[in-house]
Amino acid sequence: MPDVVTYVMTALGLGFFVAGTAGVIRFPDTFSRLHALTKADNVGLGCLLLGLAFQADSWWVVARLGLIWGLALLAAGTTAQLIARTALHRRNS
Repeated sequence: MPDVVTYVMTALGLGFFVAGTAGVIRFPDTFSRLHALTKADNVGLGCLLLGLAFQADSWWVVARLGLIWGLALLAAGTTAQLIARTALHRRNS
């Protein structure tokens, strides 16, 4: 049963990564591209790490996977804010 959940969550995560990449390629402006990329990649990484958690040997490994996801969420949000502010500043100047 854990193998099936891992396969499903990994495939779901891959689907979100592909959708985010398609959004970056197809959307017309910086802000919509950022939205597609950060939302889809954060959910995709969460699905991937949840699938990996079912294969973990201990709770310590699951905690580290959660820490990795939390740090990735923080980094993605911070980077998106910096890129959006720079794009807004360049648009207005």
